[in-house]
Amino acid sequence: MQPIIKPSSELRKNYNKIAEICRVNKIPVFLTRNGEGDTVIMDMETYSSREEDLATAERLLAAERARLAGTRVYTLEEFQNNMRHAIKKGAKTSGE
Repeated sequence: MQPIIKPSSELRKNYNKIAEICRVNKIPVFLTRNGEGDTVIMDMETYSSREEDLATAERLLAAERARLAGTRVYTLEEFQNNMRHAIKKGAKTSGE
């Protein structure tokens, strides 16, 4: 979908219309001032989703950097086995 670009004066005149565009299309609207990019607005749901995606990407990047730096990594099977072992060990110490 093409970006939606509006002059900032449009926001003052038609806030409800621009807010609806954001909510319906789930994309940001770019506002210009004197023909130059100035501000971006988006609905809260889209903003929250993008923030979650960004946080996930940051965690993945940190994990990849740690892996490249030599931090021990585990396969899914190794992780599952370690968790099963820890659960069994915890169950034995709690008297089950």
